Amino acid sequence: DVQLVESGGGLVQTGGSLRLSCVVSGFTFDDYNIAWFRQGLGNEREAVSCLIRAGDIPYYADSVKGRFAISSDNAKTTLYLQMNDLKPEDSAVYYCAADKILIASTNYCGHSLWRYLELWGQGTPVTVSP
Repeated sequence: DVQLVESGGGLVQTGGSLRLSCVVSGFTFDDYNIAWFRQGLGNEREAVSCLIRAGDIPYYADSVKGRFAISSDNAKTTLYLQMNDLKPEDSAVYYCAADKILIASTNYCGHSLWRYLELWGQGTPVTVSP
């Protein structure tokens, strides 16, 4: 079975850090471009960061540049998102996603095409208190 399982979310104070993990199974991890999305209460799902496999090039939303870092451990088939200097506006449910084509499209990390991405995890909530 295809699975993407996120973990690492929680409650943290402003300025704190969290490291999200997404363990994948059931498909060839290296063949897929991978991304982190988030969806805050009442908001549209948005791309946070993605890793394009051709060259392992990372991309970041402007709102998280310099604070978040995406990485992957192919041996462990795990995607990570290190989040530092967290702000209340970072509060959201964070999802990992995988797709062979759309995440690498000219549309930033498949941002507006998120409904069409192939594979999704169940999400992990992040709450940043003021």
